[in-house]
Amino acid sequence: MEKLICGLKLTHDGALAVIADDQLLFSVEAEKLENRPRYSAMNTTADLTAVLRRGGFEPSDVDTVAVDGWGRRNGVSQVTILDEGTSTTVEVADYADKPGDDPLAGRPDKAPLFGQGLVGFHSYTHATDHALASFCSSPFAEAGQAALIVVWDGGMPPCLYHYDPATRSLRLLRQLTTVVGGLYPVFASHLAPFRSPSGPLDSQHEKLETLLLPVSGKAMAYAALGKPDASIISVMSAATKAKPLTDAIHLYRWTRAVLNSPEAQDTSDATLTASIQQYLGTTLLDGLTEFLRDEPGYRGLPLCLSGGCALNIKWNASLRGSGLFEDVWVPPFPNDAGSAIGAACAEMIRTTGRSALRWSVFAGPELVPSPDTPAGWRSRPCTPAELGRLLADTGEPVVALTGRAEIGPRALGHRSILAPATSVAMRDRLNEMKNREGYRPVAPICLVDAAPEIFAPGTPDPYMLFEHDVRPEWAGKVPAIVHVDGSARLQTVGQDNDFLYEVLSAYRERTGIPVLCNTSANFNGSGFFPDAVSALRWAGTQHVYADGMLYTAEESRSDGEHR
Repeated sequence: MEKLICGLKLTHDGALAVIADDQLLFSVEAEKLENRPRYSAMNTTADLTAVLRRGGFEPSDVDTVAVDGWGRRNGVSQVTILDEGTSTTVEVADYADKPGDDPLAGRPDKAPLFGQGLVGFHSYTHATDHALASFCSSPFAEAGQAALIVVWDGGMPPCLYHYDPATRSLRLLRQLTTVVGGLYPVFASHLAPFRSPSGPLDSQHEKLETLLLPVSGKAMAYAALGKPDASIISVMSAATKAKPLTDAIHLYRWTRAVLNSPEAQDTSDATLTASIQQYLGTTLLDGLTEFLRDEPGYRGLPLCLSGGCALNIKWNASLRGSGLFEDVWVPPFPNDAGSAIGAACAEMIRTTGRSALRWSVFAGPELVPSPDTPAGWRSRPCTPAELGRLLADTGEPVVALTGRAEIGPRALGHRSILAPATSVAMRDRLNEMKNREGYRPVAPICLVDAAPEIFAPGTPDPYMLFEHDVRPEWAGKVPAIVHVDGSARLQTVGQDNDFLYEVLSAYRERTGIPVLCNTSANFNGSGFFPDAVSALRWAGTQHVYADGMLYTAEESRSDGEHR
């Protein structure tokens, strides 16, 4: 009889994941339900029970539960469960591991997780859950191969782990630097493009964590507008040596020290952003280089990356291009969206002895049916190939919704806005439609067999987690997906991604171009559209595709009119 394991991430980027033995059945993030705000928590008994039931299970069907650890407050690591107006504080494992700890020991306890009496659970540190979400989903786990793992998250410095599936042993080897990942958004939040409406955030701000969450992605895009400055980077290095970076207050002191330095005066925000990005990426690479010099026995192992910092495509590409590692793996859920999966993987290892997770990126919630065609729209059946030809013939963006949603933030295709990339105006139009800053790039999808011709290196990368350069001879053909520094956040598409493969293949047959723009389909500030009705209510495009039906607005929206 298979063992049913439930993993819970109760705080921001909340999610519930279910594994049967070693197969991920589903992972549902709170933000992907009902157009909820991004980064939503999943800490109500009603939500937890409803998501289980939506997946076909009752709480009583679950054999074992794992809860993601969290930061300390008043000396205790705890999270909150809400149930019909009542609040229960639940003690969980810590945020990070300490040297000498056994990360897989877990912390057992009981709590009213599903509103039906006390439920036994094991809690693992947030860092452990990040580490295992990456390793267990990797090709190295599938091959039974040991690997190094870097976990670099907002509240911790980059921590290097080693996992050996032969002994089911996870060990913290060392901290690679003293710089916690939160320094990146804290520093950027002091610059004009990223300030909150109320001005620069401070370390005592009540909603500091929530307000900082969107900053890093914007800063990564904005950094391409400038170039790193060696004198600024030197100031940053000196500030790190002079000031410990152990908590939010120290991050703000570090930031003020850098911004108040003579070198930073009259320096553009783009240069400052590019400089801190370069500084942090180099610091990480230097830390790994030093470790392998000190510990040559670990050379030749592959590397897994996880934590919010693993969303930075420049850092990831730098590590992959360093030649230090046999291979580099980043899952499409390296941030906290994957923490429920990681917690469930820790419990999978503890209770089944298995280290490799069988999974699909399309393990999110099903598309909610929309049985009726709303007023102002007409509908007809449509195949993915017909959708590709429509994109070619009209040149218009289309919302495309099908099947189960993607898990994590770095895979698209089932909840996407697709558009031709042949005009730079399309990038601007998509950013305007989504109410995004004009400097934000639009990512490309490309048929995997054509990627080396168009991108460098053009290697298969199905999850938009590595930087590629657009080859000069193609930059003018697909300008909508070329960032200002000539780079692109490529997602390659093969036959295993059957919907996008059919769309792209038909589009290439019609146009000779195997590339489309691909951006998430959602209200600004919310998760993916859960149904076609949401996309029709948004009314940002002339056409909406949903599970084999094409909805077309009866009045033209080619002028970009939208809500």
